[in-house]
Amino acid sequence: MNPYKPISPARTSALTQERRDQLSPDDLIQLAREGNQRFRLGQLQARDFLAEMQTSAKGQHPAAVLLTCIDSRAPAEILLDLGIGDVFNCRIAGNVVNKDILGSMEFACQLSGAKLVVVMGHTSCGAIKGAINNTVLGNLTALLGKIDPAVEATVYSGERTADNYDFVDAVALTNIELAITTIRNDSSVLAGLEKAGKIKIVGAMYNINTGTVDFYDSQG
Repeated sequence: MNPYKPISPARTSALTQERRDQLSPDDLIQLAREGNQRFRLGQLQARDFLAEMQTSAKGQHPAAVLLTCIDSRAPAEILLDLGIGDVFNCRIAGNVVNKDILGSMEFACQLSGAKLVVVMGHTSCGAIKGAINNTVLGNLTALLGKIDPAVEATVYSGERTADNYDFVDAVALTNIELAITTIRNDSSVLAGLEKAGKIKIVGAMYNINTGTVDFYDSQG
């Protein structure tokens, strides 16, 4: 069976502002869960990407902004069965937060109307392994340094090495939580929007072995 075989009529337009405005942050999380289920069942929604490109050319109305890892096995739009114009996607190794990422998220939410911020990590993350191993390599050294606090903060009684995938995944979860905390602490714009109930900031974890994306709320 072709895992990418669509089962529904092709979607022929990008997300509209009217449709986005009808959706709450919780609605968006549910739609993402449903999209991931379609991905795992090999029942992706049919899409006319050319039509989505054409209908979004004069304006975009993404409903969410995702912070994800650059890992080639974790393309969020495919994993959540999304199309052109559905979401903003910030990709950086280890899904770490910096000022440029925060500025991008502020643009997405305050100026463009996105209602959901998702920090999505994944299992067997190479950046997490690199941080655990104290890898030193050019500019990568500073990036991995942003993950060091997650390594130190992870409570784990077993072997704390990059060869222990359970520990790697535990650090990845801690890294998501700390990234969300950084977003709230370092962006008064996003924190204010969340406090006002205009956006929601949540975490997600993608399992590269099962294809499952698990969402969870992180209380502010």
